[in-house]
Amino acid sequence: MDRGLHQQPRKTRLTGRSGALRALTLSLCLSTLAMPVFSQAILEGERFHPASASHGMVATSHTLATEVALKVLENGGNAVDAAVTAGFALAVTQPRSGNIGGGGFMLISKGDGSEPEAIDYREKAPTGATETMYQDESGEVVKNRSRFTHLAAGVPGTVAGLAMALDRHGTLPLKQALAPAIKLAKDGFIVPQRFSEGLEQARERLQRWPATQATFYKEDGSAWQAGERFRQPELAATLQRIADEGVKGFYQGETAQLIVEEMERHGGLITQQDLEGYQPVVRAPVHGSYRGYDIFSMSPPSSGGTHIVQILNILEGYPISELGHNSADTIHYMAEAMKLAYADRSEYLGDTDYVDVPLKGLTSKLYAEELRQDIKPDKARPAGEIGPGQPPGYESPETTHFSVVDKWGNAVSNTYTINFSYGSGITVQGAGFLLNNEMDDFSAKPGVPNAYGLIGGEANKVEPGKRMLSSMSPTIVRKDDRNFLVTGSPGGSRIITTTLQVIMNVIDHDMNIQTAVSAPRIHHQWLPDEIRIEQGISPDTIRLLENRGHKVVTNSAMGAIQSIMIGEDGTLYGGADPRRSTSSAMGY
Repeated sequence: MDRGLHQQPRKTRLTGRSGALRALTLSLCLSTLAMPVFSQAILEGERFHPASASHGMVATSHTLATEVALKVLENGGNAVDAAVTAGFALAVTQPRSGNIGGGGFMLISKGDGSEPEAIDYREKAPTGATETMYQDESGEVVKNRSRFTHLAAGVPGTVAGLAMALDRHGTLPLKQALAPAIKLAKDGFIVPQRFSEGLEQARERLQRWPATQATFYKEDGSAWQAGERFRQPELAATLQRIADEGVKGFYQGETAQLIVEEMERHGGLITQQDLEGYQPVVRAPVHGSYRGYDIFSMSPPSSGGTHIVQILNILEGYPISELGHNSADTIHYMAEAMKLAYADRSEYLGDTDYVDVPLKGLTSKLYAEELRQDIKPDKARPAGEIGPGQPPGYESPETTHFSVVDKWGNAVSNTYTINFSYGSGITVQGAGFLLNNEMDDFSAKPGVPNAYGLIGGEANKVEPGKRMLSSMSPTIVRKDDRNFLVTGSPGGSRIITTTLQVIMNVIDHDMNIQTAVSAPRIHHQWLPDEIRIEQGISPDTIRLLENRGHKVVTNSAMGAIQSIMIGEDGTLYGGADPRRSTSSAMGY
């Protein structure tokens, strides 16, 4: 049964602080390639060396967040303490995706082998939301109304979700977890090239809003350049109110009033009652198995865990290891399995607090076996011939993921977002943070694709208080009740397939974690009917796939997955994704 904060669950903490300051020996920090687009091929078979450590490991998409989280582990804090610290730090250093104006999911697996727990802090539709709010009088979807207006924002969940994780399993007070983020916002940080390029690329959209221009650009309207120091005094004050007042410092009082005033000025829907009524929810993760490993991932309203397990179930019937990594056979079977899962996603997935989702059926081995019968080994099945199946028993590219493991073996996998790069582009005037545009993840009209081309149905229609469907897939793999792999990625609709491939790279292809993270990826989401590939897939392989009837399209970088693998001897190995130039994995 789901348990929210309002039920005041008994607090159960992970193994606590050691008290003694341990000597810090930073292992290899993965200084990833500084490139705005993943433009260089990663050759199959090339071995990449992961960071390694014995006491703790952190992998995030920004080095400064990695560093402050690692210090928490060094000083005796546990994985949840470090994860919450990283989450708030990323809200400062990576505003295009790190956030306090969005929401996400956290998966926690203790080192004692007990059942993992998922915290759902996904945004919710305001109480004033309606099913047809993004349609005109003729019932047609109004372009960009669910993306770049104040109507695009769901009620934010990040602050409440991170605070819940800390309260249930952490050892640090919230004020201490916020301290590094407050300092980074107040004193500023040196801008990396990716930060500057992002502001340049999004200039037209962001500078529509005076508060966004004042927050993220110089007085003359120019973007902050690499090497310059960027400060966010309004965000520092907002974070300080949370530190001083707890969760109420965001959902009530001055910050809440600033959000409500922002809505009222521009026809938005979020009210004071919406903010005060927001609660994260504790859920049971989706659980499956693959070749003797236990797969735990996020349950609805995320579709990620359901379809990772579903695809793995289908692929378990093929000798993937023998077929080889990114061979034509392997990619063919992966693409065919992906099509089937994404077709089911369009029909069945939604917020289980509002709709019945056939989780047991979708993730069952028997259903996978049934689906596998329709896959031909030498011919692609056109998407037009595929529709949602009949499972038994009814059930942005700019997202941020980070993974943490502490010296007690506790693991945290966390993915959160404001949806698009910079979300809606709208900064709350006086509060210094961007609002999400997660309402676009609802079905604006059943059957009409969202910004990522994903088709949604009645299960994901807009309803007041409902959480919108997501692809975020924080995942923890265990072997013999021991945490083994902690992973997850940004990437919009490609999150599911990115996470899937890292799992397969480790289990099927015996790659070390950095090689598994760096290897070229493929993606198919049913519609459009095409396999998207990164550079690095052999031209011969592409021709073989095309001969089977696949349309193959070379795509830019897919995801930015941050992963940790735990060896049998307890050694921790961190893999940071080179597709995001600021990514890093550090251990001690």
